[in-house]
Amino acid sequence: MTKVIPAPGLGLMPKLHDPELLIFVRHGETDWNFEGRMQGQKDIPLNATGQAQATDNGQRLQGYLAQEGIDPATLDFVSSPLTRTRSTMELLRGAMNLDASAYRLEDQLKEITFGAWEGFTLEELAEEEQDLILQRRADKWGFVPPGGESYEMLADRIGVWLKTVDRPSVVVSHGGVFRVLRGHLEGREKVAVPKLDVPQDKVFVWRKGCFEVV
Repeated sequence: MTKVIPAPGLGLMPKLHDPELLIFVRHGETDWNFEGRMQGQKDIPLNATGQAQATDNGQRLQGYLAQEGIDPATLDFVSSPLTRTRSTMELLRGAMNLDASAYRLEDQLKEITFGAWEGFTLEELAEEEQDLILQRRADKWGFVPPGGESYEMLADRIGVWLKTVDRPSVVVSHGGVFRVLRGHLEGREKVAVPKLDVPQDKVFVWRKGCFEVV
């Protein structure tokens, strides 16, 4: 058995941007989320729980904007192009009494890809891929699954997109994207970023240098 050697200190992610207002919503639950499968860029639809989460998040966001006196018409609504994020965006906007289709897509907001591991749970891979799983456990930031991306690679991709954000925005994307986005916005430790919790029934807000969960 390969010995697990923890990765050395990786340092902090650079703070790339300090947006006036950036709101993030993770897509609702899918069956693969529920089963603990590595989903990545496979186009898996929302399940009933995920649809309810998306609607609830729309109501939650509508309440927050009303409380803060923010007109939704002033916001740029942008989504990852995968089905689960598009469905989430449309349910969210519908719950806000907005045109469900009035948003744009951004290819760079796709989830981290797990390559050949997509569709499997770690338990299913354990027998044949044990050494690789141990490498991943030791360095989740730098580990690249077969044919996939590391968190480091994802952070580079999302960093390129983040530098283009020039107006208050509502983003619907994925768990991995949230983790590296938060790392960039807050200058977090690289080793901690892949472990950040990203519930699917919350709205995340960065506003004038402060972070809150709605």
